Amino acid sequence: MALTEALRPGEFILSEANGSISREEVTIASGQNLAAGTVVGKVSASGKYIAYDDDNADGSQTAAGILYAAVDATSADKKGVIIARHAEVVTSLLTFVATNDAGDITAGKADLAALQIILR
Repeated sequence: MALTEALRPGEFILSEANGSISREEVTIASGQNLAAGTVVGKVSASGKYIAYDDDNADGSQTAAGILYAAVDATSADKKGVIIARHAEVVTSLLTFVATNDAGDITAGKADLAALQIILR
């Protein structure tokens, strides 16, 4: 029997800036259950973060970072940490939750590049 282990916190990071400059504490909106490595967007009206989706029109259509560790906010808002800037990450370990096509992923990668998050 094969077991599948979930991505460990920060496992997707190749390198990041000194100190905590790459990281940001954020609020994950209620109703989200997100794994480490999930690309997230910021909802403009609330300032809370949800899974990135290029098809949204609430602010979360722009990738704003990558969730450092899993956060289960299914029933209430929860604090989490994202990689928000200045990092290199392993593309294959990222999760683009709500995207349905390669164009959405391409847009998300461009958004992350603008934050100086380099996908390798």
